[in-house]
Amino acid sequence: MYVYNTKMTCSSQIKIEMDGDVIRKVQFVGGCTGNTQGVARLAEGRNIDEVIALLKGIQCRGGTSCPDQLARALEEIKQKRSA
Repeated sequence: MYVYNTKMTCSSQIKIEMDGDVIRKVQFVGGCTGNTQGVARLAEGRNIDEVIALLKGIQCRGGTSCPDQLARALEEIKQKRSA
């Protein structure tokens, strides 16, 4: 499981389980429960690149959002895998 500490959002962490390039489970810690559960469910079962493309750049506060932070976490996962 990958744990990403969010920045400038109501949620404080995102926990992500991957199966290759497919997102198996996403769990936000904190944040707006309905919104974060919805984003998590929509991401699960999808390819990492598809979710990054859909969510990157969505803004709420401070130039980011919980969906944008998920995209950033997924980008970090990709970077760590290629290192």
